[in-house]
Amino acid sequence: MKVVLVAAAALIDADGRVLLAQRPEGKSLAGLWEFPGGKVEPGESPETALIRELKEELGIDTWQSCLAPLTFASHSYEGFHLLMPLFVCRRWQGTVQGQEGQALAWVRPDRLRDYPMPPADLPLIPILRDWL
Repeated sequence: MKVVLVAAAALIDADGRVLLAQRPEGKSLAGLWEFPGGKVEPGESPETALIRELKEELGIDTWQSCLAPLTFASHSYEGFHLLMPLFVCRRWQGTVQGQEGQALAWVRPDRLRDYPMPPADLPLIPILRDWL
């Protein structure tokens, strides 16, 4: 089975809220909410991929020193296995805005379960909630 490496970020604002992005129409799992990030390209580290994806998806700049590894998801979907390190990020430059028309929500950790998420993201919620 093919393993797909995806890096994701839990962006935490000054009020301790976590950013979720809604998967746009036309993508697999459309309409579900997820932590921003994306596929790690060949030759990229997860941190480099995440910095690139945050710029592309949200229009913000961050640095490797601001990405703290917290946990990871390992989940089998039909046709591939997803491995997704989750980094926490509290410092970035710019204003978070959906660059691809996706809806965004700043969510209190105890309300994360109110947002339907892909199966791989669900086990990350209690870890994030306990950590925050």
